[in-house]
Amino acid sequence: MSLIPVTILTGFLGSGKTTLLNRILKEQHGHRIAVIENEFGEAGIDNDLLVQDGDEQIVEMNNGCICCTVRGDLVRILGELHAKKSSGTLHFDRVIIETTGLADPAPVAQTFFVDEDIVQHYLLDAIVTMVDAKHAPQQLDEHHEAQEQVGFADRILITKTDVVTPSEVARLRQRLVKMNPRAKIAEAQHGVAAINDLLDIRGFNLGAILEIEPDFLTDVDHEHDDDVSSFVFRESRPLDMVRIEDFLGSIVQVYGTQLMRYKGVLNILGINKRVVLQGVHMLMGSDYGNAWKPGETRESKLVFIGRDMPKEVLLKGLAQCVAGEVQSV
Repeated sequence: MSLIPVTILTGFLGSGKTTLLNRILKEQHGHRIAVIENEFGEAGIDNDLLVQDGDEQIVEMNNGCICCTVRGDLVRILGELHAKKSSGTLHFDRVIIETTGLADPAPVAQTFFVDEDIVQHYLLDAIVTMVDAKHAPQQLDEHHEAQEQVGFADRILITKTDVVTPSEVARLRQRLVKMNPRAKIAEAQHGVAAINDLLDIRGFNLGAILEIEPDFLTDVDHEHDDDVSSFVFRESRPLDMVRIEDFLGSIVQVYGTQLMRYKGVLNILGINKRVVLQGVHMLMGSDYGNAWKPGETRESKLVFIGRDMPKEVLLKGLAQCVAGEVQSV
């Protein structure tokens, strides 16, 4: 049996990985894809954001850091997927691994060279890195993980170029080329990217990686940014759209610099679809997601990732956005 190609989709918090993945899953490209996604924090959100039609196999890991689970959950899940494919109980042609925005991609890539069972069945096709044109300059200055994501990339997709100037995009592109001259760089607006530039490109070059990371196959240690934390807001009662828009709008103006990433699904009174909320620092947007199914438990779930976040202020304020609740003065 031929090796199963694997694409690692990485990029810092809010760079657009889930948007691109949704685009790939919806497009009629003929590929059957198994998705493995990893998220930072106590609860996963991306699985709720992905468009699913029943043909995809989507596996979620949310124990915090994909680096720490590479030898455990990731290897186990890849093994289970291969066993199901071999037995004919699951049909897929390739795997996409969406890493948490706080992951160093090196330990993920290592798995496909140092674990014997994985080597026999899978081929690392490419590492695709999303880069947020608005926030990347600061992220690359402050976060080792963001630098590693660019350094290991075989393809780099610059997103959110519509909210910055052309000169800012040009400066960012020059910086990316200096950091990684071997990666092809393109732009992706709202998840629009050429599938042929992302899948079956055989872009991962172990020799090139060993030139920049000689200990790639032996060094399994990695750094954690312990200043970053996360928490989740859950509410089963419907929320009032006006209240939550007003509250979050005020919050991001005051605490936006501390909120590295916030995203989730909202159960809004009078709306039969999930409202998908996503934000990075002071950039926030929302859209309609999948419709709630008859009899399905409707729950709002928002995850916040950041530094020195006003957790109690956020939780108390969100609780007051419940439809029909009397707000305290």
